[in-house]
Amino acid sequence: MWAELRELCEAVDVGTPPREGAAVSVTIDGAQVKVPAGSSVMLAAARAGKAVPKLCATDTLEPFGSCRVCLVEIEGRRGYPASCTTPVEEGMIVSTQTEKLQAIRRGVLELYLSDFPPEDIEGGWSEFHETLRQVDVFSHPYRVATHHQNSPVDESNPYFLFDPAKCIVCSRCVRACEEIQGTFALTITARGFDSQVAAGQSQSFFESDCVSCGACVQSCPSQALIEKSLFEGDYRHG
Repeated sequence: MWAELRELCEAVDVGTPPREGAAVSVTIDGAQVKVPAGSSVMLAAARAGKAVPKLCATDTLEPFGSCRVCLVEIEGRRGYPASCTTPVEEGMIVSTQTEKLQAIRRGVLELYLSDFPPEDIEGGWSEFHETLRQVDVFSHPYRVATHHQNSPVDESNPYFLFDPAKCIVCSRCVRACEEIQGTFALTITARGFDSQVAAGQSQSFFESDCVSCGACVQSCPSQALIEKSLFEGDYRHG
């Protein structure tokens, strides 16, 4: 259903929802592409075969611009705008893979990894791991953080579980609960490294207003939210 609604090609996530407007011509890493006015630079890059690394962006949700992984350089503009929240303009020339951009992305991803289970970095198969491979980041230089690593797994819901240790606080689950389901059962509490996803008033998923629609699980890029059917026996030990 979502593949049809979002006009996806072979399940490729172009990062932001498609728009309807007059064709706009932009150049992405030397490749010219035409996309509807109102489209994001991220979508244009995907259409040009120059997919930009991302974490908080997905084509089933409105752009959010929080992860800072999808930054690009635009000729004639200062700084490094997020490609998911930047609309295309006629004649725009965009670079997505410069040394500076890659250095910024590596730094951002290393910070994410500093609060991610070290034993789950290598060999992972989530969207988060795909982004790590895309930027070639598999370690970090920081002292291992413990903000979420000792948090208990919430297995209260009969269909899925929530592992805070794998949560990168991208807000995709919160936005999916709001934009797709309209339940508003999830929120982000605290700030900085203390930020975490919370159901209801810091309740378990089962006790909250969650209706088990699965939108949050579908949107999670790091498998912090994952279907129980994928595991046999104890989640922590397989």
